[in-house]
Amino acid sequence: MSQAPLFSSIHRYAIIEINEIQFNDTVLKANCPVLVEFVANWCSPCRLISPTIESLAQEYEDRLTVAKIDHDANPRLIEEYKVYGLPTLIHFKNGQEVPESRREGAITKVKLKDYVDALLESISVS
Repeated sequence: MSQAPLFSSIHRYAIIEINEIQFNDTVLKANCPVLVEFVANWCSPCRLISPTIESLAQEYEDRLTVAKIDHDANPRLIEEYKVYGLPTLIHFKNGQEVPESRREGAITKVKLKDYVDALLESISVS
């Protein structure tokens, strides 16, 4: 039985799939906050939260860019951002990782929404 590809619905919502070459322009030079999700096709928790991330990307597309990065295809970014578990979520604003924004592992939709709301609130105040 074959599995559906992890990135099959990437263009239905506001999620963009990027690589190491696109990272600088898409994340570090972005004009709005960016939530980066590091994932892999072989990662069960990544597949588990994929619909939740897609839903969130659609809901927040006017305030937040959501980008997916394939772990296996982008080893330099994995090393640079010290991604040890998957999925890993990292929030960026003004080209910098937002302190204390990193999350690893599967997360429920409610907790993900609370996480993003808190991050967006904290960076709008600072």
